[in-house]
Amino acid sequence: MNKTYTSRYEMRVQQAYETHKQSGEPTYILGIETSCDETSASVVRDGKEVLSNVIASQADIHKRFGGVVPEVASRRHVENITLTIEEALEEAGKTLDDIHAIAVTYGPGLVGALLVGVAAAKAISLARGIPLIGVHHIAGHIYANRLVEEMNFPLIALVVSGGHTELVWMKEHGHFEILGETRDDAAGEAYDKVARALQMPYPGGPHIDRLAHEGVPNVPLPRSWLEPDSYDFSFSGLKSAVLNTLHNAAQRGETIEPANLAASFQDSVTEVLVEKTLRAVREHGAKQVLLAGGVAANRGLRERLQNRCQTEGIPLVIPPFTLCTDNAAMIAAAGFIQYEKGQFAALDLNGVPGLSLSDH
Repeated sequence: MNKTYTSRYEMRVQQAYETHKQSGEPTYILGIETSCDETSASVVRDGKEVLSNVIASQADIHKRFGGVVPEVASRRHVENITLTIEEALEEAGKTLDDIHAIAVTYGPGLVGALLVGVAAAKAISLARGIPLIGVHHIAGHIYANRLVEEMNFPLIALVVSGGHTELVWMKEHGHFEILGETRDDAAGEAYDKVARALQMPYPGGPHIDRLAHEGVPNVPLPRSWLEPDSYDFSFSGLKSAVLNTLHNAAQRGETIEPANLAASFQDSVTEVLVEKTLRAVREHGAKQVLLAGGVAANRGLRERLQNRCQTEGIPLVIPPFTLCTDNAAMIAAAGFIQYEKGQFAALDLNGVPGLSLSDH
């Protein structure tokens, strides 16, 4: 892009930002999320009040394939993005004239899907002369909690989703230090693979969670604690243990009650997640625990973490189910923190599928 034209754009953005900050009026941020298979747009006031949160899910489309097909997801985002943004503005009772910044997920995620949201956000930012804010997807999941309750630093965030399982230490807004992460299968991936073995449809997590509440955890399965001082996670071995248990039972002509196997699997996953989180809280002196990510909707995990935090006297914040899955309200909430600091992206913002939270 022409250098002079870019500078003119940057001047417009800075002027719009300074004018709004001096006015003392509320800040309205339009959030856009297209990292995987949900097209979402949201309007959030002052980083805390959700005025709209529209989500166009593609779950039914990808169900037949047993997982997300990147090319299909990208094309559907292209079809949905404009209508989703328009609906979010209408539901919020706002127009683009009322919006002070655009916050968009730029990684990690499926590169084709990310580019749809980034392109839409850049177009609006350029056309309206308002700040463009690039948001890390996991930071968004963490800040979904701020839509429920104020953060109390220092804190520990347990992020559990289809592609990520991480323990994050935060000493202040915008500071993310990864204490531990998955070494192989994330918890959500393990759930989907076990669900497939039990012939359940995609996405498998909710089905395993429902079935687990109908069974008894009486099937012996391993807990992967790794090294004594490690905060990392590993669920590949657990997944393999479930598959071997099913295979060995079939070889012997025995039947394993699916509900009991689901309960045993979930018991193993949640025990490791919760106990490592509580150890991190004790060793780092955290004042609060946040649960984040798509698997934060898992009832077994929510119940176990609530019980343990209550026993330990640790304040816990868990988003409602609607804010656990991928959504744009969480992106706008995270974007508000960057807006307050004047941390804006340039028009060369790109989708970064492997973006690290610690580099954000």
